[in-house]
Amino acid sequence: MDRVIFHCDLNSFYASVELLEYPDLRHRPVAVCGDPKSRHGIILAKNEPAKAFGVKTAETIWQAKKKCPDLVLLPAHHSRYQALSRQVNLLYQEYTDLVEPFGIDESWLDLTGTLHLFGGDPAALADQIREEVRRRLGLTISVGASFNKVFAKLGSDYKKPDATTLITRENFRRIVWPLPVTDLLYVGRAAAKVFDRFGIRTIGDLAAFDRERLYHLLGKNGAQLHDFASGADRSPVAPAAQYTPPKSVGSGYTFPQNLQGRDEIKAGIAQLADQVAVRLRKHGMKCQGVSLAIRDPAFQDVGRQQRLDPPTDLARELTQAAVALADQFWNMGNPVRAMTVTAIYLLPAEDAGAQLDLFTQDQHQRRERLEKLEGALDAIRAKYGDGAIAPASAPRDPGQERHAPPPGGTSLEM
Repeated sequence: MDRVIFHCDLNSFYASVELLEYPDLRHRPVAVCGDPKSRHGIILAKNEPAKAFGVKTAETIWQAKKKCPDLVLLPAHHSRYQALSRQVNLLYQEYTDLVEPFGIDESWLDLTGTLHLFGGDPAALADQIREEVRRRLGLTISVGASFNKVFAKLGSDYKKPDATTLITRENFRRIVWPLPVTDLLYVGRAAAKVFDRFGIRTIGDLAAFDRERLYHLLGKNGAQLHDFASGADRSPVAPAAQYTPPKSVGSGYTFPQNLQGRDEIKAGIAQLADQVAVRLRKHGMKCQGVSLAIRDPAFQDVGRQQRLDPPTDLARELTQAAVALADQFWNMGNPVRAMTVTAIYLLPAEDAGAQLDLFTQDQHQRRERLEKLEGALDAIRAKYGDGAIAPASAPRDPGQERHAPPPGGTSLEM
């Protein structure tokens, strides 16, 4: 028996969440964007009326406004999106325990074992789930229903917004194969260029191409993409409660003003390292390495990484290592536009304990004090929010003080 896989995609998610607060704007062109003053002035999401004007995600605000002068701009509220994403996935779990999120606004559901509990008709059940999401949360979803994950995702993209598309063994050649090959999951730029050279324009072209030849052209990825196109994907939907530990944990930031000088750069690193350390502890992981990437005002990127011994989840140690890296490869007199600190070579915290046994008593005591201190900071954040406390060396916006108005002066907000 074929599996029954749904792919549920929240329509214009960020914009739809913001419009819950502004229902009177629902039929006007609306976009969610970053703060232009903080140099995050790009379109993050848009509603259907804005799409009709050609407004696109990731374009600049001025480009969007040129297309649609009456575009209403709303600020992003990421905590709201996270909260509603969790609520939607909990709703999905009322139908199956096999719910696998794919980003914040998409999820796969495997209903093979539970479809009979809800009438046995995939399309009718998809419509029922769409109605429940709309009724309870005020959001709409598009659902693709098929016999594998790849075709289910193509189905959710096929008709939008607020639609159900059923792709079966009988109709997938008619629906899927005429689609552009770039619509297929995991067909990136490199693969698309190769496909173009060999006249592969559609998913059907890819399915008809020799699989062995694709393997020689693109390796395992080529063979996998051929399987995707031909309907041979058998990848499972992960259980909702299944936890996959991260392979790395990073935090990056584009600063409101360029950082100038070693003190500001160090403060920026400290801010990012603190965020990385908090996330490491939430995952119960420690890192055996750290990497630092720096972007200058001309958008040139440079980075380095180094091993850490012993493994750590402490912000202070991550900061020290990342600052040492910056001293090695960056001229501290040059301005910095953006930075990313990433913890790499992760292992479970309990597995790192054995290595700590080699420490001297003084080292053990020092580390215990630091761990207690950062654990206390975690407890404060858990109670009062992530922004409740941060190391004194890590101001929220390094470089901000340099641009602040003098005492008694006026700060303008655009």
